[in-house]
Amino acid sequence: MIKTGVYTFLVCGLMGVTAYAAFFVAPTEATMGLVQRIFYLHAPSGMTALAAFLVSFVGSVAYIFTRKPKWDWLAVSAAEVGIAFCTVVLLTGPIWAKPAWGVWWAWDARLTSTLVLWLLYVAFLILRTMIEDADRRALVSAFFGVFTFLDVPLVYGSIWWWRTQHPQPVVFTSAGLEPTMRKVFYLSWLSLTCLMALLIRQRYELEESRNELQVLEQELEAN
Repeated sequence: MIKTGVYTFLVCGLMGVTAYAAFFVAPTEATMGLVQRIFYLHAPSGMTALAAFLVSFVGSVAYIFTRKPKWDWLAVSAAEVGIAFCTVVLLTGPIWAKPAWGVWWAWDARLTSTLVLWLLYVAFLILRTMIEDADRRALVSAFFGVFTFLDVPLVYGSIWWWRTQHPQPVVFTSAGLEPTMRKVFYLSWLSLTCLMALLIRQRYELEESRNELQVLEQELEAN
């Protein structure tokens, strides 16, 4: 419990430093001005969402091969956290798109595939509520989780494979971001990744406790 509290404190501190850097350390972008600062939340949130969905995918595959409940707990925990970060992406995107593109929403490949990804993982969670048997629920959702993850590579590669209004990647190219902007971006990505790990851990422990409670209830009913 103490370790969790310390880690939570460190994550909150890191996010505070990141927010300060995004507003006061990173230079103002010459073309878009202040609105470009939403980039330090929007882009890292998208990358963190994909990372959480990858963790969920690993949990689903591991459950299919092992049938161990812990992997199902990991899959659903990571999926919920991924949806949270994906929601941030879908909310901050239009805020940036309006001044940058002149429209709140453009049905380009990146935006559309991201919306589909969000809907698929919401369906993943809804599916779990429709199956009462724990083992069957875990197995069915694991297979659906593997299928759902197929959209993740489409989201990531959409800006290379199709013509989109999203620009080509600037983060990992030598001629992309200004050096200070790049450092602030990496700091933001690090803080959100740490937050993702914290949230997945907390959600996993909740799922584990829920399972233990169900086992106790079943034992009481049997006696």
